[in-house]
Amino acid sequence: MSTSTINILFIEDDAEYVSITKHFLRSFQEHTFDVTWASDEETAFEHLSGNLRFDIALLDYYLPSTNGLEILRRMYETKTNLPTILLTAHKDFRIAVEAMKYGVEEYIVKDEAIDTVLPRTIVSVLERVRLKRRIAEAEKNKMIAQRRADGVQELIVTMCHEFNNPLAAIKISSDIMLRQPSRDDEKALLMRLNENINALEKQIVKLRDVGADKPAANS
Repeated sequence: MSTSTINILFIEDDAEYVSITKHFLRSFQEHTFDVTWASDEETAFEHLSGNLRFDIALLDYYLPSTNGLEILRRMYETKTNLPTILLTAHKDFRIAVEAMKYGVEEYIVKDEAIDTVLPRTIVSVLERVRLKRRIAEAEKNKMIAQRRADGVQELIVTMCHEFNNPLAAIKISSDIMLRQPSRDDEKALLMRLNENINALEKQIVKLRDVGADKPAANS
């Protein structure tokens, strides 16, 4: 079975806890974990702006001179599109609510992040994020398809309108001329003209109806 590597940025000032976490992040199912450690905010953002590419961040709430919420806020404001799991020493509903405002994907108490809990949570978060992105992409494509369909429909309506006005004027003039005394060859020509106009009007109606009935996008 092939394995996939999950690249993790771990923002945590406690070296001992980092070591414990790496122990828990041994291979899990078909996944392995590559952990890059940042002990403070600036080191974390140096990694984020560097050449390394991360799949997810583990973020401790209590950090020297700052906290996890401030780092989440900075990531949010700088549009750092990285799924993040917030780790705290104890449950705090207020912190959880604030973290959700900045797009945190999960909230875990450190003492509960043992054995397979943490790797399972990481894998679950990444699967959820991938699903949300696929849904967002599908919605985006659907919206683009709808805009294109609307544009085509608008073009068809405009074209039909532009055709109908002069055709109507020509047909009225032709009918008036047919009621006037004229040679047989002239009447035959006018009658053929009316027939062609009628045929063209029918095609325009078909075009308009096809444009109106065509589904905008696949559901």
